[in-house]
Amino acid sequence: MSNICREVITLQLGHYSNFVGTHWWNLQDASLSYDPEMPPGDFQSDVMFREGQTLGGSITYTPRLISMDLKGSLQTLRQEGSLYDTSKETSALTWDGSLMVHKESPPAKNAFLEDLDKLDCGDILTVPDFSSSSRASCSLSVDTVNSQLARVQKKYSLEGSVKVWSDFLRIHLHPRTISVIHQYNHDGEADRLEAFGQGEALLQGAVLEDLDDKLHFFVEECDYFQGFQVLCDMTDGFAGLGSKVTEMLQDAYGARGILTFGTAPISHPNSTPMKNLYHLLNCALGMVHMASHSSFFCPLTLRGGLGLRPSSPISFPYLNYDPSLWYHSSSVLSLALDALTVPYRLRSNSVPMWQLADSLSTSGRKVVAAYGAIPFPMMHGSSLPDALSACESLPWKPLSTCAESGDGQCYGQWVTLKGMEGQRLTSSVAPGMKPPSPLHSLHSGEDVLASYITSFYPTAPLALQLVSGPSKLTPPFPQIFSQALTEQGLQQDLLPTSCEFKFCHPLLQNFCSMLNDLLFIAQVSSVPVITSLQSGPALDPWLSELHRSISAFDIRRVAPSFLSQGLEMADYSEALEDLRLLARKYRDDSSGTTQSSSEEEDD
Repeated sequence: MSNICREVITLQLGHYSNFVGTHWWNLQDASLSYDPEMPPGDFQSDVMFREGQTLGGSITYTPRLISMDLKGSLQTLRQEGSLYDTSKETSALTWDGSLMVHKESPPAKNAFLEDLDKLDCGDILTVPDFSSSSRASCSLSVDTVNSQLARVQKKYSLEGSVKVWSDFLRIHLHPRTISVIHQYNHDGEADRLEAFGQGEALLQGAVLEDLDDKLHFFVEECDYFQGFQVLCDMTDGFAGLGSKVTEMLQDAYGARGILTFGTAPISHPNSTPMKNLYHLLNCALGMVHMASHSSFFCPLTLRGGLGLRPSSPISFPYLNYDPSLWYHSSSVLSLALDALTVPYRLRSNSVPMWQLADSLSTSGRKVVAAYGAIPFPMMHGSSLPDALSACESLPWKPLSTCAESGDGQCYGQWVTLKGMEGQRLTSSVAPGMKPPSPLHSLHSGEDVLASYITSFYPTAPLALQLVSGPSKLTPPFPQIFSQALTEQGLQQDLLPTSCEFKFCHPLLQNFCSMLNDLLFIAQVSSVPVITSLQSGPALDPWLSELHRSISAFDIRRVAPSFLSQGLEMADYSEALEDLRLLARKYRDDSSGTTQSSSEEEDD
């Protein structure tokens, strides 16, 4: 056990990755506390955050982050941030002629961003039943900001106002964090970063110099740097940029961990069949290249599949999210990422990035699949054995569009259960009473969870971690949770509704309905989450199907414009072969069956 802080640098490449990353950083910010009298939490925040100082001497705490996006993607957010405000600096004018000043109205801020501006200046927010006042100091602690935002949480309904990820960013960023790629536009039909080859060609000249400068800045101030956490869009040209960035990281920092998560939204605005084909090609090429240059590569998406005809989006029993809203789907993925990244962020018993990757990426199997239950289904007042015994199957759903094989075969698995604070990890069985299940007779939460998972994967290597603290939800996290959940994200029994109580007196029906409304007026402020990272034979048919989907058509005839964006046909063919060989690495030949590796040609 060591308390050494092993720093991690995060890269977010692309607009949807920044959506997921913004929610993720908001979750981390919600767990921060500067109160010295409070006991330290589960996580060592210095792993992801850096301490600095403004020109005025104020202490800052900002993410160790490099974020890349396109021109027009920031809206109200200044590229250099607002911590080191140099806008008031003046320079001498040598021009004696007349001046004409053209001013463009800045984009309007939503209610959440307006309240953040007030808090930055020390204004106490006005809420019902509270008087408005002001503070002389413009420095509020994170605890104060969180508590004030929580008091007005009900007023934030940003579904109609969130256009870009900065519309719900609640933290300050370092001036060296944001890189804007000016060659391509975020909006509009012209100059779009749509193809893999476009992204590959970007990492040169000014873009390369800017990234290299930012990397050196963040790396050189680390004492025990352990590696990079990369979030990269898979469906557009950022897949090509991410491939070159991970290759650059591998060449320069090969001894460090590079954990890459490829993100993809459920849907894109203004999609066409040709654009969907581009998305498929970018996904396949990006996965092959980024996996080869990373310690592991994990797709993260709520799509029903990566192909041209995906099934319905992934649904969860206690979530009511809108699949068409990036603001919603990215919030679900951020909760999963909050648990998936637990091992290397812990204060005690942390696991270095390289060890996590090595346990999953044996024999060159660098693509792993993620699964999660959001929230973890647990009844208020029950125990962990009760919750797991109530599950007829494993509680999680695919977060990488890769279904589990169901045959109990797995090369490696890492399970994290987060949020059991205040819940019983074991069962209290009275002396002489028979336990309801074998799980109820175990004496630690780790034994309970390990026994449950090994019942589905009896021979698979397993690593697991239990973290007591849940994922804390603070404004502006969307309220996408079922009313059947308590404020802590646990299940609770509802009173009979008027339809279920239709044979009773109408007054009693109205009473139950009003009481239910009163019970659930409080919003969910934290949730327990369970996730699993897996490497196993289930990835073989998944990768093989992706390979077949692309090999079924002649790209030179169907999508010649994709090749015209800088990708050579020889490189494309080599990537397809690498994808086929990658799938074979996950093939389970223990049963003696052999799958045909030939691909059918189809128009």
